[in-house]
Amino acid sequence: QVQLVESGGGLVQPGGSLRLSCAASINIFSINIMGWYRQAPGKQRELVATISNIGAANYAVAVKGRFTISRDSAKNTVYLQMNSLKPEDTALYYCNARRGAYVADSWGQGTQVTVSS
Repeated sequence: QVQLVESGGGLVQPGGSLRLSCAASINIFSINIMGWYRQAPGKQRELVATISNIGAANYAVAVKGRFTISRDSAKNTVYLQMNSLKPEDTALYYCNARRGAYVADSWGQGTQVTVSS
């Protein structure tokens, strides 16, 4: 299992920005895919963005053009830069690590993002 620790959440005004961090306990190059998910009250958890160990990134339609996922292998950390935040982005954001098809995903504890005026 990979230990994941998220940070960077908080309260921000609509149109503002936040940068989430996910620190992993192992070399992130050994993790096939790392990503961010979010879950709002009363809703199912949804994919936000992923990045592979070769740098390929994918985004949910709802955040494409506003969010950017990146990685820093020296720090074993994945980031989610969130710009032009909307109230609809309010959710608990979770970091996810997928090491392989036959290994259970690892999840962080979550960091709360609240977008409100």
